[in-house]
Amino acid sequence: MAEPQEEQFLDDIDAPEEDIDLAEGIGEDVDTSPEGVIAALAEERDQLRDRLLRVMADSENLRKRAERDRREAEHYGGTRLARDLLPVYDNLNRALSAVGDEQRDVAGSVIEGIELTLRELLNVFSKHGVTVVKPEEGDQFDPQMHQAMFEAPVPGATAGQIIQVMTEGFLLHDRLLRPAQVGVSSTPKS
Repeated sequence: MAEPQEEQFLDDIDAPEEDIDLAEGIGEDVDTSPEGVIAALAEERDQLRDRLLRVMADSENLRKRAERDRREAEHYGGTRLARDLLPVYDNLNRALSAVGDEQRDVAGSVIEGIELTLRELLNVFSKHGVTVVKPEEGDQFDPQMHQAMFEAPVPGATAGQIIQVMTEGFLLHDRLLRPAQVGVSSTPKS
């Protein structure tokens, strides 16, 4: 059985339209003439249209932001994994740089395996947008791409010139994963 409040609500819904007072619950200063009601409805329509346009603009901005976030996640989602693989690259490079002619004669196939592994790692890096930053001795120090590990005066070198490359740097697309670690020449003492 319906409660008394529900019955009253249902009675109000079923009431004929002519019994409904449009000005009911509205302050005394509201114009109840047909022109006043039309003006009030037009104002409400304009407010609703304004709200609708704002919601549509917010929705479009949200869509654009979501698309930008999706693209960014696609490009840079593997940043942590790429950073974790950088020491593997460094260790393979160190292993190859420590190999002399004598070791190459004795363990040529092992060294070839290390070279192939390094080459495959570089292929995977390039497939995913990771590029190596390889500064050369004599290049100018760039704080955006290089990290100065030490500074020393070197005769014949200008201040800010790279004098030693310790480790290579890496970019993921256009973002720096790791700066190249370098030694930099300070101003030579006169």
